[in-house]
Amino acid sequence: MNKIIVITGSSRGIGAATAKLAAQCGYAVCVNYLNNQAAADTVVKDIERDGGRAIAVVADVASEVDVVRLFETVDKELGPITALVNNAGILDRQMNVEDMDAARLNRIFTTNITGCFLCAREATRRMSIKHGGGGGAIVNVSSGASRLGGPGEYVDYAASKGAIDTMTIGLAQEVADQGIRVNAVRPGFIYTDIHASGGEPNRVDRVKGFVPMKRGGHAVEVANAILWLLSDEASYSTGTFVDVTGGK
Repeated sequence: MNKIIVITGSSRGIGAATAKLAAQCGYAVCVNYLNNQAAADTVVKDIERDGGRAIAVVADVASEVDVVRLFETVDKELGPITALVNNAGILDRQMNVEDMDAARLNRIFTTNITGCFLCAREATRRMSIKHGGGGGAIVNVSSGASRLGGPGEYVDYAASKGAIDTMTIGLAQEVADQGIRVNAVRPGFIYTDIHASGGEPNRVDRVKGFVPMKRGGHAVEVANAILWLLSDEASYSTGTFVDVTGGK
């Protein structure tokens, strides 16, 4: 069976690193993006240059219509999906809870939680042996913040990742007898562009002293954990978590 993977939010950062590594592991890759087509096209070209197969598909995971179209496009252009990485996620500027409004909360929760559920739904419908699929694996990208809470900065983001932790456990048990494994990685302080969205591009350098390993992590280190969870080496692992946090 051909290995076909959808990686949401994969035009940059952890998603891009995962897309490239997945291609090296024999997957045909759907590079999903929202705004930066040039970056997504670059990831596709990098994969194709190394002999892999990839397509770039624009879709907002917060939109049910977009998510359905994303998976239908993969059906037509790549074939039956065998793996999903729920990587797309956003945060907003650092802020205390007392200053957050509903618009911010809804924006964070819709992308980070609803989007993850919608993509998992579409993947499960296709991969489940109950529906005639061949099985597969889902990896959700949570965050070490789900355990730490994000006080004074991103309690809303941390809470959204806490929801993903719970969803990972529940969905894993729900589809375990349908040939689908569901696991999650929890990255810590990783050098990616997401910190600029919070207003502090150099945040990792500021906080790395609190990490037992005394350094920030790199996107490929998270990608390595994701690909292991997707692989047959993790065939008896479901509903579990790999912390990529340097010991934090």
